[in-house]
Amino acid sequence: MYDVLAAVGGSTAAIGYGLAAIGPGIGVGLVFSAYIQSTARQPESSRLTLPYVWIGFAVIEALALLGIAFGFIWAGEF
Repeated sequence: MYDVLAAVGGSTAAIGYGLAAIGPGIGVGLVFSAYIQSTARQPESSRLTLPYVWIGFAVIEALALLGIAFGFIWAGEF
């Protein structure tokens, strides 16, 4: 019985992380599209806004890493 629960737990953790990765994927796309649009409108501001792009990217990717960490923790409960 526990073998079946372990197999299901691993599958749900993978599905959960797949769903958790959708949000950061969309967020990264939005951050870089906003940067590209702002640079296209005002090219001289590209140096000023680039650090904010990398900070936003790092925060979003940290959320993705939290998603995979919680997936492992949740799968370990079974």
